[in-house]
Amino acid sequence: MRPISEEDLTTRARIRDAALGLFAEQGVRATTIRGIAAASGVSPGLVQHHFGTKEELRQACDDYVLGYMREQVDVGITGRNLERPEFIENVHRTAPPLMKYLGRALVDGSPGAAAMFDELVAMTEEHLAREGHAEADHRAHATVLTAMKLGITVLHEHVSRALGTDVYSAPGTVRVGKAQLDLIRPEFLGQELFEQARTGLDKLEEGQ
Repeated sequence: MRPISEEDLTTRARIRDAALGLFAEQGVRATTIRGIAAASGVSPGLVQHHFGTKEELRQACDDYVLGYMREQVDVGITGRNLERPEFIENVHRTAPPLMKYLGRALVDGSPGAAAMFDELVAMTEEHLAREGHAEADHRAHATVLTAMKLGITVLHEHVSRALGTDVYSAPGTVRVGKAQLDLIRPEFLGQELFEQARTGLDKLEEGQ
């Protein structure tokens, strides 16, 4: 088997990113290999060369989004970088297309979407167990908190309309983020993490 070239990796990423956008916009069922090929500037045969079937391409998108979320949780929350400008800028620049895809995937349903929800619950539960009281029902808290946060992702068009601001723009991110912090007790997330998140949003607002 020949080694994967840098050009192959670039082409594969371009196809995947085009598929992420189309899947998010119109759903997997309405998206075709031909449409993905046109959006990524390659032939349908090259899409199939890199990913095989449309279902395999959707799985690759699911895996990519899940890996991205794991990385952001590890760097931002576990690594305590929520207030660092470079972390904030990177998330604001890279997250919107992936979160739009996740919102659509959760509505359409797929094993990958279920796995993403379950892993977010598990990561949230682990964090709450470190921060909270031993007798608390961390599983229930993590499940409800994850559902509440992903509700904004699923309903982002309605939330944007109600706010009069795109939730994925810098002003929308600040308004939604601060509203979430206002509605959650600091000791629930942990005072240090809460303050870092608030500081990060302040810095994003200052940079607008």
